[in-house]
This record gives sequence, structure tokens and C-alpha cells, in this order.
Amino acid sequence: MAERHTLARSLHELGLAAWFGGSLMGTIGVNGAAAEVDSPRQRARVANAGWDRWSPVNLAAIGAHLAGSALLVMGNKGRIAGQKGVGTTSVVKTVVTGAALGATAYARALGRKVTAAGDVPVEGGTEPSPQTPDDVAAAQRKLNTLQWAIPALTGTLVLLDALMGEQQRPTEVAAGVIDRLRS
Repeated sequence: MAERHTLARSLHELGLAAWFGGSLMGTIGVNGAAAEVDSPRQRARVANAGWDRWSPVNLAAIGAHLAGSALLVMGNKGRIAGQKGVGTTSVVKTVVTGAALGATAYARALGRKVTAAGDVPVEGGTEPSPQTPDDVAAAQRKLNTLQWAIPALTGTLVLLDALMGEQQRPTEVAAGVIDRLRS
């Protein structure tokens, strides 16, 4: 009988769901709401307040995802090594996870830079105005790119998880093990 990994899968999937969903909602909802604030000098403050409230939850979600990932790797190390294609998918997923972590950390650092600038005029959370100081405008432009890259990267992780789920089908496992033995 197959060993169950319910806790590991739950941490992995719920953490990833929150990381993906929160990032996408923030990019669309938080930044969009900030752009609606009447005072251009308050828009960055509103966006940053929303992102600052989300950050601890996002950190916990990322931690849960990584803990679940580590447990799943330990629980599936034989299949990762023995079934053709699973190791490659695991490596790709690790690289994408690293990119998502890097983008998330860099976005947080840029957000802190915008926050530290105080009440400067902006169009929105990631949109500078002509009156925005150059260093803040540069940080906002980078944030705009990163805040779209994070849901793209975490969405890619969701797709890779779907592929890995398909690789666990009994027919896929059998074919993968046979292919590994042949090569």
C-alpha cells in the first residue's frame, strides 16, 4: 500500500496557493486601489500599507510551501531517482521556486525603498508620476515588473505540480521505471 503524505501535500499546496493568489491579488487589487486614492502623495502609502500587512502572511505561506516541498522530496526520493522524467521535473521546479523566491525578496526590498521615501507623489503603487523622485520611480518600475513576475512564476509552479501529479499515475510510474532501467 502506498504511503500517504497528506500533511506534506497540504503544506505544499496551501502555501503555494496563498503565495500565488496573494501576489496576484496584490498586483491587481492593492495597487489598483492605491491608484484610486485622491491624493497622489498618499497612493504609495496606501499600497505599501496593504503589502506590509500581507508580507507576514506571505512569508508563512512560502515557509509552508517550502516545508511541504522538502517533506515531499524526502517521501518520494526513490521515485525521483528511479522514474524517468521525475528528476528533471524536480530540478526544473526547484529552479522556478528559486526564481520566485528571489523575485519575492527583491520586490520586498524595493517596496521598503518606496516606503522609506515617504509621501512622494505617484500615480499608483507601481506607477510613478512625472513628479516622483527618480530613485523612487526606478524602484516602482522594477516593482511593476516583479509583481507580475511573481504570480507568473508561482503559476508555473502550479502547472509543474499538475505535471508531477500526472507522473504519479500507476501507468506513468511503470513506464518511467522501465524507461529508466532501459537507459
